[in-house]
Formats: sequence, structure tokens, C-alpha cells
Amino acid sequence: MPERTMFGLLIDYEYCTGCFTCQVACAQEYKRPKEQVGMQVIETITMKPNGKPYLAFLPFPTENCNLCAGRIGRGEEPSCVKHCMANVITHGPLEKLSKEMKKGRMVLWAPR
Repeated sequence: MPERTMFGLLIDYEYCTGCFTCQVACAQEYKRPKEQVGMQVIETITMKPNGKPYLAFLPFPTENCNLCAGRIGRGEEPSCVKHCMANVITHGPLEKLSKEMKKGRMVLWAPR
């Protein structure tokens, strides 16, 4: 039996602008309140080596993310990918996405 291709998301935190469009798109796609969406954006404040604060935004899929299975079935991208204004979320086969990972602030995610 051939091995099933696993799909996921590659998220590049380095360039996320914190627009929250991925979170809003997910909420609208599934008509859910923001607390129950499949994509959340967290704001973090870290200190740079020079002592100045740095605000970063971290989009991450939650346990409610199903990679927009209905959209994928119609040949469309997940809603978060389609609407990401900074183009930091990519959908595809995990094997391909893992080859696209670079050093820096990137994460590869796949649903269970």
C-alpha cells in the first residue's frame, strides 16, 4: 500500500506583521468565535541584546485546525494561507515544506 502524503503548514515568524488576518479569515471561514478558531496570533515582547524591547507576532495553528479540509478538497488553499497579507504561511506536503525551512524563526506544523 503506498504511503499517504502528509500535509502541513510552514510558518515564517520572522516576517509576520501582526495583522491577525489569518485568525480573522479562519473565524469567518468556520463562523466561530475567535476563542475557537484554528489559527491564533500571540503577541510577545522580548528584549534585544541592546536592551530594547522587541514586539513579535507568532501565528500558530490550534487543536481546532483541520487545514481547511473542505477548501483543500475543492483545490483551494487553507483560508489562513490565502489571506495572509505578509505571505508567511505556506501549505503543502510536509516533505517539500521541510526542504524549504531555513535557519531563523520558522516552524513546520501538521495536524494530528
